[in-house]
Amino acid sequence: QVQLVESGGGLVQAGASLRLSCAASGRPFSTYAAAWYRQAPGKERQFVAAISRGSTSTAYTYYADSVKGRFTISRDNDGNTVYLQMNSLKPEDTAVYYCAADLSYTPLRVPDGIAYWGKGTLVTVSS
Repeated sequence: QVQLVESGGGLVQAGASLRLSCAASGRPFSTYAAAWYRQAPGKERQFVAAISRGSTSTAYTYYADSVKGRFTISRDNDGNTVYLQMNSLKPEDTAVYYCAADLSYTPLRVPDGIAYWGKGTLVTVSS
């Protein structure tokens, strides 16, 4: 069992940066794959980025095309935290951002079946 708590959301202008954090508690976090998803009002939950289980230095990362080159996912296993660095933010990035984790060995690029979710943090990007 793992509990996930997101933080770092807020209101920023287009072009700004934010860093989201996802603090995990429970069993050693290195055994979990993790991901960030987002959900805008009236839309389905959308994959943003994923990182494989394992060590911080060798983890694989995956990104949605819409954020590739602007967002970076990383993990700090010692600190039990996953980060999402978001640069060059656009108004269309406005959404509630959710952290997800699972013991899966495959990338968490589909929300179905993911075991653990945080409650989300709101990111609003004004034009």
